[in-house]
Amino acid sequence: MARMHRGLVHAMAWSLSTGAAVTLSWWGVHTVMSGTAYDRPRALPISADSATTQGARPQVSSTQRPPTPSPSKPSAPDKSSKPSATSPAAKPSRTKPPSSTSPSSTPMSGNVKSYTVDGGRVVFDIGQVSAELVSATPDAGWQMQVWKQPSWIRVTFTQNGREVSVFCTWNGHPPMVEFDER
Repeated sequence: MARMHRGLVHAMAWSLSTGAAVTLSWWGVHTVMSGTAYDRPRALPISADSATTQGARPQVSSTQRPPTPSPSKPSAPDKSSKPSATSPAAKPSRTKPPSSTSPSSTPMSGNVKSYTVDGGRVVFDIGQVSAELVSATPDAGWQMQVWKQPSWIRVTFTQNGREVSVFCTWNGHPPMVEFDER
């Protein structure tokens, strides 16, 4: 009987100490997390360079807001470089439709559209006679390259020899978006 009484005392002590430890841990985590706001991941803006390579590394902490960028005038496109007839950007082939198209919450001057493909997401501001790249974000593990010319923009996502390209062209026609996968 004394042995059973001692077992119950030990079980009760273990239950109380475990409950107290869980409560204390929850309270500590709750206190720290209650003041934290989580923002959705943001697409990074593309620089004005004609070719950019970027890996899928986070550039901004998800718990800290990035500084607000100052407004600036768009730079004039480089007219010295034209796509050649043999360039893949000059003759894109339509092989894959976008898996989602949705307007952005902050339209610039035309029709802002988002295209999600294997490898990442590309957002264009499509006007009547030209287009502008708003953002391009590679998925984890994918690399990204961007080419900008006066009459076309190409964004290519690559991983393990696989290549998925999104083209926006407007050379003598209204802007149109095409996809190529190799």
